[in-house]
Amino acid sequence: MCGILAVFGDVDDIVALRAVRAADRLAHRGPDGRGVHVQTGVGVLCHRRLAIMDPASGQQPIASRPAGSSETDGASAVVVHNGEVYNFRELQRELAPRGHSFHTGSDSEVLAHLYEVEGDAFVPRLDGIFAFAAIRSDERGDDWMVARDPIGIKPLYYGRDAAGRLWFASELKALSDHCVWFKPFPPGHLYTRHEGLRRYYEPSWLQGARPGHADASGLRERLAAAVDKRLMSDVPLGVLLSGGLDSSLIAGLTTRLLRARDPAAEVQSFAIGIGPDAPDLRAAREVAAHLGTRHHEVCFSLEDGIAALDDIIRHVESYDIPTIRASIPMYFLSRYIRDQGVKVVLSGEGSDEIFGGYLYFYHAEDPQAFHRETVERVANLHLSDVLRADKSTMAHGVEARVPFLDLAFLELAMNIAPELKQPRAGDQSHEARMEKWLLRAAFADPSDPLIPPAVLWRQKEQFSDGVGYRWVDGLRAHAEAQVSERELAEAADRFPHAPPTTKEAYLYRSRFEALFPGEHAARCVARWVPRWQDSGDSSGRANPFHANHTTRRTTG
Repeated sequence: MCGILAVFGDVDDIVALRAVRAADRLAHRGPDGRGVHVQTGVGVLCHRRLAIMDPASGQQPIASRPAGSSETDGASAVVVHNGEVYNFRELQRELAPRGHSFHTGSDSEVLAHLYEVEGDAFVPRLDGIFAFAAIRSDERGDDWMVARDPIGIKPLYYGRDAAGRLWFASELKALSDHCVWFKPFPPGHLYTRHEGLRRYYEPSWLQGARPGHADASGLRERLAAAVDKRLMSDVPLGVLLSGGLDSSLIAGLTTRLLRARDPAAEVQSFAIGIGPDAPDLRAAREVAAHLGTRHHEVCFSLEDGIAALDDIIRHVESYDIPTIRASIPMYFLSRYIRDQGVKVVLSGEGSDEIFGGYLYFYHAEDPQAFHRETVERVANLHLSDVLRADKSTMAHGVEARVPFLDLAFLELAMNIAPELKQPRAGDQSHEARMEKWLLRAAFADPSDPLIPPAVLWRQKEQFSDGVGYRWVDGLRAHAEAQVSERELAEAADRFPHAPPTTKEAYLYRSRFEALFPGEHAARCVARWVPRWQDSGDSSGRANPFHANHTTRRTTG
């Protein structure tokens, strides 16, 4: 994982210097090194490195250079890459018969070779998470391209400066002072010099096709395979463990897979809460004891969180309420993880969007509406949970991997008939079944439980609630004391785009505006609002299906 920045167009030494200085704003994403490649009149590529694969020799920009050349000398293609290509060895084997040899153990090197040989045609074959920019120069002329992974797990923004040059960067803060307009680069798209922006990822479920699978067989196997490929690392790896269903399943699979390779493998798990009795900490302890992980707990205070608000908003580049609420504990936890020497963690993001796990999904009027909402939530994860997971961990140079958003797993899960996914309250014609019951049932094996049954059937607790109910309550109280009634009444005048409607929203929006002024920045943020419930509060406790501090159990 890293931070990247690229500028394409009429590039000279002055523009290159500006680009390097802008890329230095991404230093937190890549504390292990920096690099730059300048091709006058074409573009400049900048990189801040977090060394995960081949720490010794995988520096970027990385090139398809002949053996014996140095840096990018003699290269046809040069790449800067943020992410991981899980199938890079398979792609290397395909290229070897065509005369390509590889000089590092970095997964990023294959991108340069593929671009040299195939142009942008290789992008749909990548299995991984990525945002990358590349320049190619050979007898065909000069060319360049940029691409982002299908779900947008790795962040990317783009814009244009006053001279017409295109800028691309991992975070908004590297572009905002240089571009006359900027916005998020859409997931599943690529941008080329001659054809502009176009989509390359077009699964049927994303285009509105109705799911046709009558059952959910294979969920367990595909999730295990998704976890397995994400264990690729040359540095220490751990798991985030909130004690909820999703993180617990990922922790359980990670532990089993690592110990299948090495029975003595030690797995480290990490949890956070406000005080030792936070709901997530209690549940995480139970899971950690069941799995036998080396478990770490981090506690933070309301005062710590409030003091960190500006830092959080600067890093996650959002004013969305649930994003801010959840980012602060993840920010603190990531700092602790970094201090333990761990650079990679597996996390449970994406499951709630895929399976309709938020409590408001109980209120969907029919399976079709339920399915449309899951598609919309997955399609916009790059503006919500995966944005928060990436930026709050990368603030401290920690890489988060998200197995639930594996493409093969998504292809199965998003094509399951929504009638089978939908949670429902019991009545005379239907048995009650809880949120994500299908996923829970796939891992319900009494003879060999992957995680404790009490956690397997634990009700959804949103992360910002699970770290301790007084966390969200305390943020609201703080905002009430900071924002006046007059300020809130005049919010639409101060913030014409998406004006805040609560004092908490106003507080975050005003701090965001101070860090990222202007409407272009405001339009880079999407606000998360639950559907089908009277309250627009994103806290799970605002939903009448919340079990009021108790744990419900069911067999689905």
